[in-house]
Amino acid sequence: MRNPSQFSLKTLCLAALLCAAGAAQAGIAVYTNQADFLGAVSAPGIDTFDDLSVGPYGDTLYRTAGAYDYQAYSEGGLWGVGGPGDVSLSNNVRTNPIVFSQFGAGVSAFGGNFFPTNLGGEYVPGTVALTAADGSILRYDLTGATPSSFVGFVSSAPLASVTLGTAGGDYWPTANNVVLAVPEPATYGMLLAGLSLLGMTARRRRG
Repeated sequence: MRNPSQFSLKTLCLAALLCAAGAAQAGIAVYTNQADFLGAVSAPGIDTFDDLSVGPYGDTLYRTAGAYDYQAYSEGGLWGVGGPGDVSLSNNVRTNPIVFSQFGAGVSAFGGNFFPTNLGGEYVPGTVALTAADGSILRYDLTGATPSSFVGFVSSAPLASVTLGTAGGDYWPTANNVVLAVPEPATYGMLLAGLSLLGMTARRRRG
């Protein structure tokens, strides 16, 4: 017979962790709605990549999004794609992911528009895969991604990296309008509360 108190704790824990997010794991919540993501974070900074030229770059770019520094890296080189005034960040070797890391100022929220492009830098239908790491790892596959598709991660700890790649297919991973931020205090508190309740529930079941 189920213990009613355990069921209540489980329900409360799930509500705290999900809190309007698409999914959650080990303190990382996934948002596929940009408005919901922005409502869960504080002091967002955006990098549009519009200062880049269309063409090749080296393996590493050092970038800023508002008050936050970060690094974009792809083995084999990064590539600016699109057109004047609306440049996106892609890479040269489609099978190599783009890794966003070295986040400054305690960044624990990362999002943006992610989609596949062809050899000429034009949008093509496909699936991109994003993996966030903060000590734990969470992967999210965005099927049928378009240039307006949004994915955002909000973590209960500073993010170490977010990796953008493709889930097969003859296309290149591409990012635009990258957002870095820190969580709203209320969101951070709910994530921590949810993790704490998960721990309590696990201890009671072992006891």
